[in-house]
Amino acid sequence: MDVADYIVRATAANAQIRAFAAKTTDTVEEARQRHNTSPVATAALGRLLTAGGMMGSMLKGDKDILTLQIKGDGPIGGVTVTADSKAQVKGYVLEPQVMLPPNALGKLDVGGAVGQGFLNVIKDMGLKEPYSGQTMLQTGEIAEDLTYYFANSEQVPSAVGLGVLMEKNNTVKQAGGFIVQLMPFAEEEVIEKLEENLKNIKSVTAILDAGHTPEEMLNMVLEGLEVEILETISTGFYCNCDKKRVEKAIISIGKKEIQDMIDDNKDIEVNCHFCNTNYNFSVEELKEIVKKSK
Repeated sequence: MDVADYIVRATAANAQIRAFAAKTTDTVEEARQRHNTSPVATAALGRLLTAGGMMGSMLKGDKDILTLQIKGDGPIGGVTVTADSKAQVKGYVLEPQVMLPPNALGKLDVGGAVGQGFLNVIKDMGLKEPYSGQTMLQTGEIAEDLTYYFANSEQVPSAVGLGVLMEKNNTVKQAGGFIVQLMPFAEEEVIEKLEENLKNIKSVTAILDAGHTPEEMLNMVLEGLEVEILETISTGFYCNCDKKRVEKAIISIGKKEIQDMIDDNKDIEVNCHFCNTNYNFSVEELKEIVKKSK
């Protein structure tokens, strides 16, 4: 029996390094099923969902929300993921059916699917204005783009590894990742040891496919740096949409638009982008909703 998805949070080298590692196979498979994504779209969405879970777990407040948006000129159009501080994630790609030949390394061509563009990171921490950082995509492969984002927008030297491995039948075989960050007081020899370790890491999916856990993945990345596991956080695909929320969204479009729908005398169907759930509203329900709108 496979263990449910989770993230481990750790420090190393006497807190000179903070680190996260995740197994997200079930999460990514659920996203694949919900959105019926092609293999390359599954890989792109899966990598960003994995990063979102780990970055979500870095948030402090219960109600804090993180949004990761990739907007590129590639055929996938864009990828959006949101996560909360409990590492619950949801997301979607604009063009879920994109098919591309493998890249030069024979791997799923996520970079080709994403193309050139921007990564936006928005953190809503209940303040008047959410924090927002934008960086240019470096490769479109997502892990490198996040590494660049951390260094440039947050001034935190980081190493990010993300991976999604598909089965022959296009279900998700393995998914996971790690984020390792250097604290400002990290000593030179610690940095050098970490860099040397990272050179020897094959790939996230190779590690997971060999049966290793997120804890063991961190031990490889941080070998010789005295890893201390602080906590384990479960992660999963979760969408908080329901009919009530969708009704609020309909109310917000205004009385005239709702009345037009009623005049058409047809039931309407509203789709949640994040989890691909459809909500039906009858003409009678729309008549009730129009009473609540301005």
